[in-house]
Amino acid sequence: MEHILGGGVELRALGAGHAEELFGVIERNRERLKEWLPGFAFVRSVEDERAFLQKMEQQAAEDVAFVSGIFVEGKVVGTVGILPIDRANRKVDMGYWVDQGHEGKGLVTAACRVVIGYLFESVGLNRVTIYCATGNSRSRAVAERLGFTLEGVHREAERLGDRYGDLACYAMLKREWK
Repeated sequence: MEHILGGGVELRALGAGHAEELFGVIERNRERLKEWLPGFAFVRSVEDERAFLQKMEQQAAEDVAFVSGIFVEGKVVGTVGILPIDRANRKVDMGYWVDQGHEGKGLVTAACRVVIGYLFESVGLNRVTIYCATGNSRSRAVAERLGFTLEGVHREAERLGDRYGDLACYAMLKREWK
């Protein structure tokens, strides 16, 4: 999926060739990201990131999942991705993050809007879900700006280091998407 968002901002597919650049962004943001996204604990090297991106390339080729990069002036500053699609139920979970220096500029909201439109209009899904740590106000604000409905809180649903965190569950149905 490639889409020009304007102002030098693009949404583009990520592949193994982006591993070094993306790992650098993760490293710069590691302390902040680890508070909310436990998966980054397993990305300890460029090779770890390359393996992840290769897996995502394969899943994209199989049309089951993907990760897209948010690029500003040609440099990756974050991602928006989906987990494997539940085709039987026409639903998927979506996640996102962005470099701290690019927070508060609407990049994630704009990128998510494109991905969600694609999922409903081109893929034919009926439901997109976003799970955010309850304390992650920025991530929750993205879901709320997009018009997602807060369906509830999953208690201690995610391990964050040595503790468990609660996850807010937001969802959007195709009939609700504008």
